Amino acid sequence: MSHHARFTGKVVLITGAAGGFGRRAAERFADEGARLAISDVAADRLDEVAQELRRAGAEVVAEAGDVSQESTAERLVAAALGAYGRLDVALNNAGMAHPYLKLPDIPSATAEKVIAVDLMGVFYAMKHQLPAMERQGGGVILNVASVAGLVGAPLLSVYAAAKHGVIGLTKTAAVEYARRNIRVNAICPSFADTAMVKDELAHMRGGPEAALERVLGAIPMRRLASVDEIVAAMLQLCGPESAFITGVALPVDGGLTAA
Repeated sequence: MSHHARFTGKVVLITGAAGGFGRRAAERFADEGARLAISDVAADRLDEVAQELRRAGAEVVAEAGDVSQESTAERLVAAALGAYGRLDVALNNAGMAHPYLKLPDIPSATAEKVIAVDLMGVFYAMKHQLPAMERQGGGVILNVASVAGLVGAPLLSVYAAAKHGVIGLTKTAAVEYARRNIRVNAICPSFADTAMVKDELAHMRGGPEAALERVLGAIPMRRLASVDEIVAAMLQLCGPESAFITGVALPVDGGLTAA
């Protein structure tokens, strides 16, 4: 365990924990003393991550499932409460994008799936996390939105709509639960160096190199975020040093939304 132990004994729930931000967040929270309840739709990869975390000394319960099904949210909260008796932090990180297409070209079934995962998934998560936190007298929820939740995202209209929706849920829940000692925030990363982003760039007009140039052109710092930079902001927002921060949608975007 590192010398930072902000989360000693805290129970931290993470969705989408088998890759990208979620996996790194699980490692970092565990390093700082947290006990974990993790989920992902990819059951085999989730199992591998759980085993690795346990080998590194962490307490972990893992519950595979699709966040677009309400039963998944219910099972994961129940698993955390069953194993540890409480739930201190929920990182609602699971999400998906869709191919870069103008709005009329997005298949309606794709649009429905993105809304189901990215928006309804967060709604179901909070629907089950908030009552558990209220019963124990407090907690922290951090929803992973996107800069696409703050500004338009050409060729990603439905993804942007879902992420704008996540910010609406975040701000409203923050106000509803402000006097219940539950903080609710959203983090809004721009492109980071993850598999999901590499996959997106590969399918963009003109190929990955040209696509990357266009993406970087919109970011004043002219680079992608590292996964660690995003995860550090996640931990900070969930930590005791952020005790008076609630209802924010924090861009971590190299200046993109300021430009």
